[in-house]
Amino acid sequence: MTPGDDLRVGIGFDAHAFTAGRPLVLAGVTIPAERGLEGHSDADLVSHAVTDALLGAAGMEDIGHLFPSDNPALAGASSIALLGRAWERVRASGWALVNVDAIVIMQAPRLAPHRDAMRECLAAALGADRARVTVRASTTDHLGFAGRGEGAACQAVALLRKAA
Repeated sequence: MTPGDDLRVGIGFDAHAFTAGRPLVLAGVTIPAERGLEGHSDADLVSHAVTDALLGAAGMEDIGHLFPSDNPALAGASSIALLGRAWERVRASGWALVNVDAIVIMQAPRLAPHRDAMRECLAAALGADRARVTVRASTTDHLGFAGRGEGAACQAVALLRKAA
């Protein structure tokens, strides 16, 4: 980093309830699970949180403004593809990715076996080196809606710099 770099931080958050009959998609990766997440799109809460973090860092409207949940064309949409579209807007406005970090909060299933694939998929959607993308997971030790297995959440932070 040199003096005069213009850096911006954005934070994203998303939460969804579990529901039967849907695949569990996180960061563009289908995770083997008995239930998926409820939502208008594929309910990929990692992609949603990362999208909001990037849009926030760039000073843009949130994901709901860009991709409204009442838009029938977005029913069942791939959230990782929507992330790619949002990232193109951010890049077009003059920003470059420094890094993005996401943490998934859920009791089960265990995500450790899928973290590398999730990182790869996010990095590909952002056209970024995998070293600039992290995905972690945590439980709430059975506290709250995530701990009771009712749903899951994700928090993400993105750091952008003004492109040269």
